[in-house]
Formats: sequence, C-alpha cells, structure tokens
Amino acid sequence: MRRWRTALAALPPVVEAALLMAFGALCVAVQNALIRIVSADVHTFEVVFFRNLFGLLAMLPLLGGIGFGMFRARNPGRLLLMSTWHVLSMICYFLAIVYLPLADVIALAFSKPLFVTVGAALILREVVRVRRWSAVVAGFVGVLIVLQPGAQAISPYAALVLLGALLGAATSLMIKRLTATEAVSTIVWYQALFATMLSLPLCLAYWRTPDAVGWLLLLAIGGLGTLSWLIMTRAFFLVDASVVVPFEFLRLPFAALVAYLWFAEVPSVWTWLGGAVIFAATAYIAAREARVARTRAAAKGDAGPLTTP
Repeated sequence: MRRWRTALAALPPVVEAALLMAFGALCVAVQNALIRIVSADVHTFEVVFFRNLFGLLAMLPLLGGIGFGMFRARNPGRLLLMSTWHVLSMICYFLAIVYLPLADVIALAFSKPLFVTVGAALILREVVRVRRWSAVVAGFVGVLIVLQPGAQAISPYAALVLLGALLGAATSLMIKRLTATEAVSTIVWYQALFATMLSLPLCLAYWRTPDAVGWLLLLAIGGLGTLSWLIMTRAFFLVDASVVVPFEFLRLPFAALVAYLWFAEVPSVWTWLGGAVIFAATAYIAAREARVARTRAAAKGDAGPLTTP
C-alpha cells in the first residue's frame, strides 16, 4: 500500500486524478453488479440500509481528526430533509439497477447535474445564462435518445432513475444551502446517520436473512461504495472540478464491460449516443460553472465590478 501511495504522489495531479476517477468508476460498476446479484436473495431495502450503515461506520474514524464538533448541527430539520431525499434517491437507483441494463442506469444517471442547474436557477435564484440553458436542453435531448419514446415503451425503472437523479439534485442543492451554516463534516455525518435511521424501518419490514455469501456481498457493496466516494473526493481535491468531471464518463464503459462479463448485457447504440450527449452537456455545465466561480473569486480580490460570462 505504501508503494502505491509513493507512486501516486510522484505523478502529476491531473494524471493521479484521472487514475483515481478510473478506479472509482470501476468500483461503482462492480458495486452495481453486486447490488443486482444480492437483490435476488434479499430485498433492495436491506441493501440500501446496509449501504448507509457501512457509510456511517466509515465516518467514525473521522472523530479522531475532527472531534465532537461535527455533532453540532444548527439546522437539524434541513439535515433530516436532505437525508430523506438522499435515501429515496438511493432506493430509486438500487431498484432500477436490479431490472434495467446497467449501462442504461449510468447513462440516465448522468442527468443529475441537469436537474441541479435547473434547481439552482429556479430555487436558489442563481444566474444561469443562455449557454448553460442550451446545455441543459441538449442534455435532456440525450435523455430522450436513451429512452426512445415512441420507438418503445418507456420502462418504469428508467423513470425511477430519472426520479432518483431529481432527488439527488435536490439533495445537492440542500447541501449547497447548508454549507452556509454547517461544517462539511457535520453535513456528511448527519446524512449518513439519518439515512441509516430512515432506511432501517423499511429494511426490517422486508427483512430476509442473508446467507454467508449474502453477508459478504453486502459488506463488499458497503466497502466499494465508501471507497469510490473517498477516491472521487480525493480526485476533486487534486484538481479543478472542470478537469475531473470529464473522467466521470468512464463510468459508462466500465458499467458496460461489467454488465457484459457478468450478465451478458450489450448496451444499444442509443444508450451510448444518448449517454454521450447527456454527459457532454453536464461536462460543459461543470466547465462553465468553474469559470464563473474563478471569475467571482478573482473579483473578490479586486475593487472593480464583477462581470461573469
């Protein structure tokens, strides 16, 4: 492990971030495959609970570095609401993973930043100019390409993915608002705590005792989910978000590869095309937002007026 850390530290930050994103994308693809496998024997609600439980346990080591200050919450009600949306979003995704081709799930899940942009303009009253609105429209065209309405019946599980993306966007917007009053560690802690508490009743209501293999799969799902989150967080720490975001497209080929090897699924050309359009739109939005953020940051250091693109 120490050799790997030394080797990564010697790489340029962009290369390290790219490798981390690729490994994180692989973790997500394997995690999704394991969710489908274990859901054949245990209910999806159980999978959601244990994913949140392991995320909560992963937070405990942070106490040594952060201390008990992360327990002090100024807006517990908003934290609970955010966690509710988070759990519902996770349920939507996990149910879709069981029944929908894995590549389709990833392609449609790319739509989350589109909903975030719309919500930021309508709810947070952020200024979104023509170029980003055009990217949002293009992204939703990509969604239609994947769904092919009219050519085939739209799967209810595809609608679940989009609902999950919408709820995930609502979660992100609430987190953005909470950062004005709460520490990041507090937000992450209470999200993990409340999500575990909220998913427990559903888990107990539909409980099926896993066998030994099932327990191992649930442990692996929790470990991979936490690992991918930590890896991608590290990548965003190394370089600007506009540099990291394009590498998120690696989730689609990794999902397609794992789905082909484990389930003999072959994504349609429409999944590839629509996924690429959605992702290109979200990557452009991320680049524009990063540019606006840099402009605002530079303007704060100057006495002159702020001009955003």
